[in-house]
Amino acid sequence: MYTSIDLFAGIGGNRLGFDQAFGNNIKTVFISEWDEKAVETYKANFNDSIDVVGDITKVDEKDIPDHDILLADFPCQAFSLAGHKRGFEDGEFSEKR
Repeated sequence: MYTSIDLFAGIGGNRLGFDQAFGNNIKTVFISEWDEKAVETYKANFNDSIDVVGDITKVDEKDIPDHDILLADFPCQAFSLAGHKRGFEDGEFSEKR
């Protein structure tokens, strides 16, 4: 059994791929995402009892469980129809912090 943590989790797309690839051989033990709507969707996508913590920069590293795999999603909104399609020139994410 592998354990994973899901940072910058968005709606859980990265986790979904790992869950499908590893099947019952992976368990998510920690989730971090700061966008409230993404967290709402993440919780709807995964029916588990793990609390989604907010901003990872405000989490003490001692509070992050031991894990085998660290998942970290790329901020896709800057490249998709959900954002302004400015790619690496999109400053929206730094403005929200």
